[in-house]
Formats: sequence, structure tokens, C-alpha cells
Amino acid sequence: MNSFGMKLRFSTFGESHGKALGCLLDGVPAGLEIDEDYIQSELDRRKPGKSEFETARKEADKVEILSGVFEGKSTGTPIAMVIYNTNQKSKDYTNIKDVFRPGHADFTYFHKYGIRDYRGGGRSSARETAARVAAGAIAKLMLQKLDISVESGISEVAGIKSEVFDYERAKSSIIYALDKNKEEAQKEAILNAKHAHDSVGGVARVVVKGVPIGLGQPLYYKLDGVLADAMMGLNAVKAVEIGDGVLSSREYGSENNDAIRLEGFESNHAGGILGGISNGEDIVLNVYFKPTPSIFKEQHTITTENEEVDFALKGRHDPCVAIRGSVVCESMVALVIADMLLLNMGSKMDGVIRYYKD
Repeated sequence: MNSFGMKLRFSTFGESHGKALGCLLDGVPAGLEIDEDYIQSELDRRKPGKSEFETARKEADKVEILSGVFEGKSTGTPIAMVIYNTNQKSKDYTNIKDVFRPGHADFTYFHKYGIRDYRGGGRSSARETAARVAAGAIAKLMLQKLDISVESGISEVAGIKSEVFDYERAKSSIIYALDKNKEEAQKEAILNAKHAHDSVGGVARVVVKGVPIGLGQPLYYKLDGVLADAMMGLNAVKAVEIGDGVLSSREYGSENNDAIRLEGFESNHAGGILGGISNGEDIVLNVYFKPTPSIFKEQHTITTENEEVDFALKGRHDPCVAIRGSVVCESMVALVIADMLLLNMGSKMDGVIRYYKD
């Protein structure tokens, strides 16, 4: 499946070393002001090669809108966007043409399809996520009209955990660090792994503010279920928490329940979601990324002909994929929230009557 969403649905196409990648976003209401500079700025946050903490691959990630926009506004028809690849070094992958890279999707793609694009992982490469960020930028433009914001940052790198979650500060951090007191240690951990030809994992934290009560479609399209689906569908993500997440399993009900008063909830252990429906509090997610599997140490593996070999990878790769991955998490969350907003519009009959009769 290469599509996601129900009312607001997008499909992506393209490979890491193909000519281009892009997306088709369907369901955007007509009349939305499409700020192309803003869309590009979102892609710039995710694009590679900005610092020593990322892959050295240099891509402009210049987005081009092909359809669905006229005189700066959405027309209600599918919005197609394309991003051309300009800095492929496919020759770096010739030594793995017949080799399965440990930790990658090479092994499973080959056995599922009987063929694989070995150049940077092809379709399974995180390069595909640029298209998701382009789609997510338009979803964010929709959310801005309703005063809903989606922000993210890095809360943990190599086990070094943030104690402060400053989303505004994360915007100015080269690694999107949420805690200024932990940033230098997190940077050092990334560079130490890089210099050792290794990699480290990390945790992205996403918060959504201004969400109305009622988003989510129980029982089989719950808000938390779809958010988890969106996060687990990202490259290198191995776990997702909403609210207190794993901690909830260690607490008493008296500790975990969010007491309610007329002015609102007294706490937010639930992470803004109850029964699969938003409760009006901030939606909080923690997304756990494994270490980038592309490392430059010699590793054991097998070939497509089932021969055991030792090999050393070449190429350009992120020493900590969570950094740029946090931007993609943010984009996917925005797409889910926008989709849920559109789905929720017909949940009450008085809302339908108000739309058509008022």
C-alpha cells in the first residue's frame, strides 16, 4: 500500500535513486491558500546535508506543484507535487548489489517481490519521506486556519534524555533538541558514533495543541490507533507512546486517571485521547527510532545466492535518523489530525443541518 488516510488521502511515489519522488494529495477543501514558500520551508527542515549530524548527501528538495492549485488556492481537486533527485551516487551501492544489508529491508523486499532496487534501498529508503513532508505541509496550512499547531523535537539521543521540552527552542537547534542542557551531550554522542563508523537511536516527541474534543472514529479508526499506525509506518520507528505510554503499565489507576473539573482536566496522562477520541487536551506522542542501520563497520550477512559473506558498507548516511525523522513525524501527525477533522464534520446531525440550511 502506498496510500494513507480516508477523507484526506495521499499517495507517494518514487525511489531514493530514481529520477524523482512525489505525492498526490486528495481531499483538500477548495479555497485553502497554498503558501509554496511555507511548503518549501518544511522540506528544508527535513532535507539532508545541513550539518555534520546528518548524511552528507546534498539535495535541494525543491518542490514543484503540478496540479490542484490555481491562483494560489486549492481547487478541491488532487494536488500533485514532485521533488527531483539531483545528488544520487548510485555507484556507492554496487558492492551490495547481491548482498543483504543487516538491519535494512533488503532481505524482506527481495523475498517478497523477487527483485529489489539496491541503490540506497529504493522504495524502502527514508528518502521517500520528503513526499510525506510536502503533503504534511498542506495539512498544516489547513490546521493553521483552525488555530491547531503541531510541533516536535528530539527528547532523547543514545539514552541521553531531556528533562525539559522546549518546542520553540528546538526550532533553532541543529539537532532539534528540546533540552538545551542536554543538547551538547546528545551532539557528542552522535559524533562519537559517527567517528566510530556507527550510529545511535533517538526519540522524537510530538505535541498537538488546540485540538477540539471529538476527533477519532471508534471503533476501528481511533485517533490513537491511526496516529500509531502513521508513526510505525515510518522508516526505523520501532515503538510509539501516547501520553504516559509504557509508564501507564506501572501505575495505579488512581495515579493514571486524569481527574476532571469544570475548568478541564487536572492532568494529561492520557496524552489528549480517551476511547480513541480527542478530549481537548494536548496530544502528546513519543516516537522511538532505532539506530540507523547503515553503518560502516564490517558485518556478517548473506547474498541473494545464500552465501555467507563479510562486507563493509559505503555511501552517505545519517548517524542518527531520529533528527530528520522528527520532522516527518510532525508531518504525518498533521495529516492524521486534518483527516480526522474532515471526518468529524458529519458526526452530528445538527452539524449537517447547519451546513446545508444555515
